[in-house]
Amino acid sequence: MATPPPPQHEPTSTSSLSKSDSGRKKLLAVLVIAAIAGLGWHFMHQSPADGAGYQSGRHGMGKTGAPQPVTAKPAVKTDMTVYLNALGTVTANYTATVRSLVNGQLEKVYFHEGQQVKAGDLLAQVDPRPFQVLLTQAEGQLAKDQALLKNAQIDLLRYKALLAQNSIAEQQVATQEALVRQYQGSVKADQGQVDSAKLQLTYSRITAPISGRVGLRQVDPGNNVSTGDTNGIVVITQEQPMNVVYPVPEASLGAIIKARRTGGPLPVEAWDRENTVKLADGKLLTTDNLIDTTTGTLKLKAQFQNTENALFPNQFVNIRMKLETQQGVTAIPTAALQRGKQGNFVYLVKPDQTVTLRKVTTGPTEGDQVAVTDGLQPGDLVVVDGVDQLREGTKIVQVKPGGSGGKHKGPHGKGASDNAASGPAGEASKHHKGQA
Repeated sequence: MATPPPPQHEPTSTSSLSKSDSGRKKLLAVLVIAAIAGLGWHFMHQSPADGAGYQSGRHGMGKTGAPQPVTAKPAVKTDMTVYLNALGTVTANYTATVRSLVNGQLEKVYFHEGQQVKAGDLLAQVDPRPFQVLLTQAEGQLAKDQALLKNAQIDLLRYKALLAQNSIAEQQVATQEALVRQYQGSVKADQGQVDSAKLQLTYSRITAPISGRVGLRQVDPGNNVSTGDTNGIVVITQEQPMNVVYPVPEASLGAIIKARRTGGPLPVEAWDRENTVKLADGKLLTTDNLIDTTTGTLKLKAQFQNTENALFPNQFVNIRMKLETQQGVTAIPTAALQRGKQGNFVYLVKPDQTVTLRKVTTGPTEGDQVAVTDGLQPGDLVVVDGVDQLREGTKIVQVKPGGSGGKHKGPHGKGASDNAASGPAGEASKHHKGQA
């Protein structure tokens, strides 16, 4: 009996297996495409307040979808004083360098450095003895020539009497008259020498030519002084009143002339270098008679009484000169004014709490306010803080000055981040997590 052959297994069909794998891959691809399409539809239809991840060009909001926090202030109608600002140098009303008018040894000094002196006060003494000797010599020569003149005059009278008697020739009388005139000239010259010696003796006493404050002593007693000394003995400056010289632009000349014609002397204020402390009040004294062509400026001089000695010679000060007061101008804080390629502009707050860029024409500035001559009306709200993130049409929310700009109050009293998390976008994220 023949043995039956072993059972043979049917080979698995490779075509059926490959069809099954291909079907699963297609199903997985369809599911992935559907998920991506759903997420795209979700992000395209959610509003900026729902926590959109991209900035909305229509509303101009940030990545969080929240309005931009800003500080806004209204334009006001006010009176504004127009000032002209400049940097000036304090100059003494009078300055005198005291020099010796004679050559000699400085014998004594009678002043103290920094002392207030009056005109005519004795400051120093040069050794007077050489000048006293010269005076004595001149007086001796004068006495000699005076005696000769007197003798010649007596002889002239005698000759005239003899001429009347025809005892002498007329030529002799004429010669004697010439001799008298010669001696008269000698006496006059001698008198000049005496006066010169007296003047030199007077100059040996050095006195103050003006009233003011003396500076540091340049020469010590015992040194020789001369009329050619450059530094002199001491410098005196008159500090009351005091002047300030300052340049102004050529373009301001018209306004200055107009203000001087209508308002009289223009008030001028002197402030310290940091422009924080007012030193003195004065008035415009005069203007220079020509414009400096190299700088395009005109020099002005103002005078201050300087009763408190707040101004010091050669000190640099900031000058504020009042030109006029403009009545009822529209003014905004200077922080609101922006400058760009299109010129000066501000961000104006609209009633729907969005901002729009508004070009403005500005006028004078006083303190932290600037006048606006065109582009705004009193009461218009302009952004003064938080302009960095603003664009045309940006949605904003107003906060108080100094408040936090990162977490502002929403319309329901919640923070912006809380509103974003609890909105539809937050619910959608929870739904996706549940599906996962």
